[in-house]
Amino acid sequence: MRDLLGDVFAPTRYNVAAAVAVAGLLLVAYVLVPHPYVQYGAWLVIFTVWMVWFVYVGVDRIYGVDS
Repeated sequence: MRDLLGDVFAPTRYNVAAAVAVAGLLLVAYVLVPHPYVQYGAWLVIFTVWMVWFVYVGVDRIYGVDS
């Protein structure tokens, strides 16, 4: 499994940007504006960020985008 995933979770600029975006959204949704609608919206955006990251990593693994 490690050979398949390789360095997917290495701290590249895309991984760090996704993690910071998710952490910022959670901070806003649960600390600054703790309302259920804001939390629901934050989780929708987090899901979108995760899907964009997932597709980018998959395309990079298959086609070598960064190469």
